[in-house]
Amino acid sequence: MKKLMCLLLLTTASSAYAAVSVIVHPSNGSSFESSTIKRIFTGKEKSFSNGNKVIPISQEAGSAVTDEFNDKVLNKSSAQLKAYWSKLIFTGKGTPPKEVSNDAEVLKMISANPDTIGFVSSDAVTDQVKVIKQF
Repeated sequence: MKKLMCLLLLTTASSAYAAVSVIVHPSNGSSFESSTIKRIFTGKEKSFSNGNKVIPISQEAGSAVTDEFNDKVLNKSSAQLKAYWSKLIFTGKGTPPKEVSNDAEVLKMISANPDTIGFVSSDAVTDQVKVIKQF
């Protein structure tokens, strides 16, 4: 019984820390470092290396994939990120990424526009997008 409980706890813990894939349109040939992705999603980088204006797509605050992305890529909690964007919005120095509600919406937007970048749960990735980094 103890082994079963341990196995159940490990399975639950591993699903809470699912991998996050950062995705772009398949035609996007830009180069991406982890630091570039962080700069894009914090409003410090406004264009891809190919010169096209970047349109970052995020998911709603509080979702598991967003929390994972914020932690692993941006090194910020949801509260820290909210405070960061509030300051930039108030001073007129930035606009946060467009928020959508789920992986399917991100996939739809990315597959339709070569200038978008977003993140989804790794198990949601389709052949309609290109994975540039996995965290």
